[in-house]
Amino acid sequence: MPEIDPGRLLGDLRALAKFGAYKTGVHRPTFSREDVEARHWFADRLAEAGLDATIDGIGSVFGFSRAPGRKMLTGSHLESQNHAGWLDGPLGVVYGLETARALAEDPATADLGVDVAAWCDEEGHFGSFLGSRSFMGLLSEDEIDKARNRYDGTPLREALDKAALSGRPRLQFEAGRHTGYVEAHIEQGDTLEGGDLKIGIVTAIVAIWQYRLTATGEQNHAGTTGMARRRDAGLAIVRLLGEIDRRFPGLAGPRTVWTCGRITLEPGAPSIIPGRAEALLQIRDADAAVLERLQAELQRLVEEANRDGRCPIGIEVMSQSTPALMDESLQAAIAAAAEARCPGKALRMPSGAGHDAQYLARVMPGAMLFVPSIGGISHHWTENTADADIVLGAQVFCDAVVRMLRR
Repeated sequence: MPEIDPGRLLGDLRALAKFGAYKTGVHRPTFSREDVEARHWFADRLAEAGLDATIDGIGSVFGFSRAPGRKMLTGSHLESQNHAGWLDGPLGVVYGLETARALAEDPATADLGVDVAAWCDEEGHFGSFLGSRSFMGLLSEDEIDKARNRYDGTPLREALDKAALSGRPRLQFEAGRHTGYVEAHIEQGDTLEGGDLKIGIVTAIVAIWQYRLTATGEQNHAGTTGMARRRDAGLAIVRLLGEIDRRFPGLAGPRTVWTCGRITLEPGAPSIIPGRAEALLQIRDADAAVLERLQAELQRLVEEANRDGRCPIGIEVMSQSTPALMDESLQAAIAAAAEARCPGKALRMPSGAGHDAQYLARVMPGAMLFVPSIGGISHHWTENTADADIVLGAQVFCDAVVRMLRR
């Protein structure tokens, strides 16, 4: 098997971390100056590796192999969440780059082709998985016209123009070019670290079902309105969330999670009883039957809450994705590579986070490899993975790609 270069690998990751450096992490939102600079830097590294490098009209960076035969497509993303970690995304793109270099440098594998992609906006500053969906033909011009930055309202068209990407073609996958897609990522949880394990072999990427819950009450004076006559929308929504947390555990699967990430009270003043409250609820699981069971329970809880009629609660389905199953043969290639490099230290597991692989898996066999996250921390500037685990993961990834291409 070809050997990766640990110093080169870690050097590239640390060079990327300088773009938008924030404490021990990065702040590199999609199409920020630092993000655009990182994309051009990465395109230059792809070209230096002998790949045909380009940045397309949605901002995804590609390095295409000139090797004969079908290629393995690899990828992840370069932008970050706000004030977040240095490995979420870059680990996967640099693994792809280093694998392409290692294969080309070894005469025994120089005939094998690896394409590398850095998908745009996996983190969702302007939308949902813009780069990979564009590559799949699932992103319309109309959606691009309507997209806005969720933090400051900047139109996507304006951001593309400022990044000098307007007018470039948006690349789409070429049927028959790739034997599959494989993506490396930090785990973003503590399963591997807690089990003294080194490699996660992803079996499925969870579906995410999102809901908007709204309670309608009566806005009134907080000092003069007696408790008996109040219609407090904030209290109604909080009580419902408490019931969700009490009832869901008995119906959930072993890896089901649910989160209320935002509660909004109107008008939101300390001396005014809220007349309206909104909560955004998200449920994640890789088993659609579990999600359907929890949705049915959610509907029952809303109906129960509405029986007294004081603060009617409404429920709106915002989105419901489909679980993405990873390919068995590609999982087996990762498992064999891991067993050769770190016997007994791999685990098959679902991904609790969404990834571009869930879209690529719709048109080609897909796989993902995880490496441990220290303390299970991600989406925070303290996110980290031990250098030794980064290097081992890259070697297993490279070995697995060879097995995938030789099968």
